[in-house]
Amino acid sequence: MHLNDILAAARAIAGTATRTPLVPAPAFTARAGQPFLLKLETTQPIGAFKLRGALNALAHLPPGTTGVTCCSTGNHGRGVAYAARARGLKAVVCMSALVPATKVEGIRALGADVRITGRSQDEAHAESRRLAAEDGLFEISPFDDPHVIAGQGTIGLELLEDAPDLDTLLVPLSGGGLAAGVALAAKAINPAIRVIGLSMDRGAAMHASIRAGHPVEVEEVESLADSLGGGIGLDNRLSFSLCRDLLDDIVLVSEEEIYRAMQALYFEERLVAEGACVVGIAALIAGKLPTPKGPLATVITGRNVDMEIFTRVVTGKVVRLGDRRIEGRAYAA
Repeated sequence: MHLNDILAAARAIAGTATRTPLVPAPAFTARAGQPFLLKLETTQPIGAFKLRGALNALAHLPPGTTGVTCCSTGNHGRGVAYAARARGLKAVVCMSALVPATKVEGIRALGADVRITGRSQDEAHAESRRLAAEDGLFEISPFDDPHVIAGQGTIGLELLEDAPDLDTLLVPLSGGGLAAGVALAAKAINPAIRVIGLSMDRGAAMHASIRAGHPVEVEEVESLADSLGGGIGLDNRLSFSLCRDLLDDIVLVSEEEIYRAMQALYFEERLVAEGACVVGIAALIAGKLPTPKGPLATVITGRNVDMEIFTRVVTGKVVRLGDRRIEGRAYAA
């Protein structure tokens, strides 16, 4: 893949996807000792960055396609459902039982058929593949597709256009579509820029795969950063190698650190955001980032959060994640 693929994606999605704002975050700037900026993908029509990749992928469907399918932890399915409805196509989204109900209902509200299968992204992926093979639907990977990666890479273009002096990009990391696309765009424009992937410390499939030197399976567990769950596919073709080659580092954060960062983003910037969005902020607060030499930016990837859990977090109450108990604590700057 090349920068030209991302430039073409920017043209393909223009007018439907929003060119999202990049805003300063004074409280986090004070912590970082350098300007700290937030890329607000929460302002997309579906409330998440995944619309970019979905729109670009659907712009490149084979002639005669009548329907699409995908597996999703939430926001990719929402993006595919939105883009498919705009084109008058059937959409079937396969999800695991770990996906919060609010994300399932958001996809159904866009007219897609939702199939709940198993308790892992890999099981949902197997169902999506079955639908593609048996029902003739075209499968759109949430991360391992060149058009999806190019679509997400348009975020990198916008970041460098709006802040050409950026030193470090903090990018939430799951299957790697976002991180691969952003890193590809950013490093093509400025090879010296540092791109760091961020994930939760349990079930981080891309991190485990890069450490192993090849794609591996991980156990999926409930997380405040539920959008970052799921495997990368043992037959991964693109996102694994791109992340391995382009990311300068991967930093993992705990559920307690994500909890505190969700509070910080809300109280300091008045932003409602998913736990997956705040992993860069969590790493900053926890002192896990290398010392920056210039401005930093992180992608606030989506706002489609379970509001019951979000309310418990921002009011300092206990949150239960499966067998895990996250102790409540009131926010203190």
